[in-house]
Amino acid sequence: MVNPLWTTKELRGRVERVEPQGSEAASVLIRPSYEWPGHKPGQYVRLGLVIDGRYHWRAYSLTSDPQPEDGWISVTPKKVDSGVVSPYLVSKIQPGELVRLGDIEGVFTLPEPVPAKMLFISAGSGITPIISMLRSLDHRDALNDAVVIHSDRCRDHVMFLSVLEDLDRRHDGVQLDIRLTAERGRLSPEELDELCPDWRGREAFCSGPGDLLDGLIEFWDRNGDPERLHYERFQPKIGGNPGEGKGGKVTFTDSDVTVDCDSGTPILEAGEQAGINLAFGCRIGICHTCVGTVKSGKVRDLRSGDVTEPTGQDVRICIHTAEGDVELEL
Repeated sequence: MVNPLWTTKELRGRVERVEPQGSEAASVLIRPSYEWPGHKPGQYVRLGLVIDGRYHWRAYSLTSDPQPEDGWISVTPKKVDSGVVSPYLVSKIQPGELVRLGDIEGVFTLPEPVPAKMLFISAGSGITPIISMLRSLDHRDALNDAVVIHSDRCRDHVMFLSVLEDLDRRHDGVQLDIRLTAERGRLSPEELDELCPDWRGREAFCSGPGDLLDGLIEFWDRNGDPERLHYERFQPKIGGNPGEGKGGKVTFTDSDVTVDCDSGTPILEAGEQAGINLAFGCRIGICHTCVGTVKSGKVRDLRSGDVTEPTGQDVRICIHTAEGDVELEL
């Protein structure tokens, strides 16, 4: 008998348990193979699995304590009915199934040393990177002064409700506010003066829908210190005013097709509009499915505006556009 986790080709994990998290999500607990490098609280992992004979890759925040006693890690997807992977992970995956574990990424992490006073704001599945932070702080007995504000539509939908309430019960330094939007409405940044009067003196960690983050960023810019606001976008802003860059022609060398790509359009979309069948996954730069090797030319990151000339390197064509003429091995 050979342990299927023993492989030098790829990092694998075995599903040990699946635990419901609210009525729309589930935590998939995974025992990784011995090569698991560990993660920082707040980071995400690329997860690969077979569904109906096809491999699919998706990125999910790691929701486990980075130093788990049992050695297991966890991801907690929220079910998207129109999706392929999240319904499978929430409702169908069984203990014993093997998954691939890809790159660990993300810069939305706790700083070292841990701030003395912290504020956590999340909504919906935005709790996933933050719960890993809270579990890590609990493990290190560092929850001395933390305000935790989490929003969801109703109590049945709240992910990690029992974990949050347990932290609140065990730590005098934790102030928990579960905001049910069906009863209280969505959080307005202006409410922070009442909910957390000393928010300006805290390091803030925020994760959730784009409109929530946009409001918080604007609020901190006007009223606080933007350097103390740390946030994670699950749906990063991609695209921009065509006047921000040059655009150019993109040649897909494998297909021998050249397309025009304006400076506000991802290379992936430009290729699709020309009828090229290109692989893609998340379309927001996380899953690394739509990568091509740059043979020549410059590209611009549509999230940040940064221009690079990564000759011989792979780029994610869903988040990059042409900055002049580009040749891609794809």
